[in-house]
Amino acid sequence: MAIEALNVSKRFGDFVALDDVCIRVDDGSLTALLGPSGSGKSTLLRIIAGLEIPDGGSVVIDEQDVTATPARSRGVGFVFQHYAPFKHMTVHDNVAFGLTVRKRPKSEIDPRVEELLGLVRLDGLANRYPSQLSGGQQQRMALARALAVQPKVLLLDEPFGALDAQVRGELREWLRRLHEEIHVTTIFVTHDQEEAMEVAEQIVVMNKGKIEQAGTPHELYESPRNEFVMSFIGPVNRLGDSFLRPHDIQILAEAEGSGIEALVQRVVHLGFEVRVELTLPDGRDIWAQVTRETAEQLELKEGQILPVRLPPPRVFAA
Repeated sequence: MAIEALNVSKRFGDFVALDDVCIRVDDGSLTALLGPSGSGKSTLLRIIAGLEIPDGGSVVIDEQDVTATPARSRGVGFVFQHYAPFKHMTVHDNVAFGLTVRKRPKSEIDPRVEELLGLVRLDGLANRYPSQLSGGQQQRMALARALAVQPKVLLLDEPFGALDAQVRGELREWLRRLHEEIHVTTIFVTHDQEEAMEVAEQIVVMNKGKIEQAGTPHELYESPRNEFVMSFIGPVNRLGDSFLRPHDIQILAEAEGSGIEALVQRVVHLGFEVRVELTLPDGRDIWAQVTRETAEQLELKEGQILPVRLPPPRVFAA
């Protein structure tokens, strides 16, 4: 089911949460709404879900204007960051809840729950209670509960934000594989650029209630439209009005015509990658990203003065 938000605006008192926002999410796609806190991404998600009413504009799902349609009638599955399981219910009953309130027969509910628990890798845990699950397992249970009623659209509001880094990484990979299996049109909110780049097919970058740019992860990284997108998607050095990607900075073993000398201030080993903090001859500080192999070949250490080749800078029009 394709989703469109057309000229959507929303205010809360004097605060402009959304300012004439337009996006399109294609049928069966996996899209991330990415931006800092207060950028409007959760408000936009809630308006698509029908949990907030826009002050202006419209929401279209499957070519039907649903702006005035109640949330319960939009065919939307919604998962919050704090997924609020029913603590007194078993995993089975939590997942079955939406089907139960719709008065589906037990002969339909039980096979559906069993299928979903297998899909989210919770088979064998149907009779446990939420308190007996890990955070990652509870989040997968919440997703199964949202999928139980076969929604047209799946909306996730920072679904992994409350989990530790290792569990978040595992669930990102799992969500991507799950989407490949079920192909439900999915939108998720995140402020984590790595999460968006790793999981989403399309990223919508938001800032101060507006859309800065939408595109594939590759498009946003390689062809950012403005300074905000350049600095928000991927690591960056800023030198005045110029921007340089750390991995484009080359540290050389010997001086070359286009190189300049730089002082190595700090070398930080981050597994396969090495962060090298440098001071240029004019006193400006930058950092380069090199492989462990390159760092070993150059025998990098603090206090060295080495030639460095800077890439052509990116400069955006004012």
